[in-house]
Amino acid sequence: MSKQTAEHHTKAAEHHEHAARHHKEAAKHHESGNVETAAHHAHLAHGHHQYATHHAGEAAKAHIADNDKSKAAKA
Repeated sequence: MSKQTAEHHTKAAEHHEHAARHHKEAAKHHESGNVETAAHHAHLAHGHHQYATHHAGEAAKAHIADNDKSKAAKA
């Protein structure tokens, strides 16, 4: 696995962790009736989810490219 592929996996994981923290904050604020702050955290969680999905996709593409390079080197 290339360094770039590993970096995409790491970034995806970090963004998933950030999203999870914001979802927990949103739940806490929603339960206390502070729906504006809950919505803010839900929105931030959604953004982190989008970044995580992007990095996961880039990691998958990098795996394919790494595999293609490996096959070409064996030929």
